[in-house]
Amino acid sequence: MTTLLLPPARLLLRLLERLWLVAVLAAGWWFVSADSTSVYFPALSAIWDALVSGITSGTIRTDVTYSLTNIVLGLVLATIVGTALGILIGELERLRQVLDPFLQFVRSVPQSALIPIVIGALGIGQAPKIYMIAFACVWPVLLNTIDGVRAIAPEVRDMAKAYQIPHSLRLRRMVLPAAMPQIMAGVRVSLAVGVVVMVVSEIFSATVGIGHFINTAGSVFDISAAWAGTLVVGALGYLLSLAFIVVEKAMLGWYFKSAGASSGGATTRTRGKATK
Repeated sequence: MTTLLLPPARLLLRLLERLWLVAVLAAGWWFVSADSTSVYFPALSAIWDALVSGITSGTIRTDVTYSLTNIVLGLVLATIVGTALGILIGELERLRQVLDPFLQFVRSVPQSALIPIVIGALGIGQAPKIYMIAFACVWPVLLNTIDGVRAIAPEVRDMAKAYQIPHSLRLRRMVLPAAMPQIMAGVRVSLAVGVVVMVVSEIFSATVGIGHFINTAGSVFDISAAWAGTLVVGALGYLLSLAFIVVEKAMLGWYFKSAGASSGGATTRTRGKATK
């Protein structure tokens, strides 16, 4: 059962368990920085005031909506392309051997370094930023999908061939479910990569977006607002991570149940041996 489906009391308890450290750190930051006179490390109260001002004026809400749209569309596009290509390459061993050096080379290139090139070629609109996020996010999904497909036991493949299961059905019912845990692990990594590329691309060239908000605040030396924008990025990343956990549990419920049953059985057997 996902966190969102828990009773209100248990949901509140789960949230407190997740956020208590953040609350303690925030309280400590507020206390320590209360008398700060540093330009670059202002009091947390000043950062809070800048955050509230940005929200009430609608600026931060507009920027967050724009950035959230970019990363969601980019991540979805990367997941679709990465999964499809990963299954294809994972199924065709000869193709994988040919492409592996290229894939390893491209994945090692810092994706943020390509942002000026992409912007110069495609412009400063929203679409280039979505494509840039998708390009940065596709590699963890692609490589994890390949690994997931290759990890399928040869005995399972032989049985599918022996029963003459059609290739399309084999992909839907055997290959994709078997690779899904690896695919979701790749998407989790891509989510963190996407947040970084989202912010950097908006800092380079954008008229809206949370990265643009931080860049604008820094350019006019409004450090409190820049810190506020940075905290918004952190909160956005955390909320996206929570949303991903919900989706992951919904899609991989069978996997977590089987893993739990296996670990439970192993524990029972270990205890049984210990009592003998």
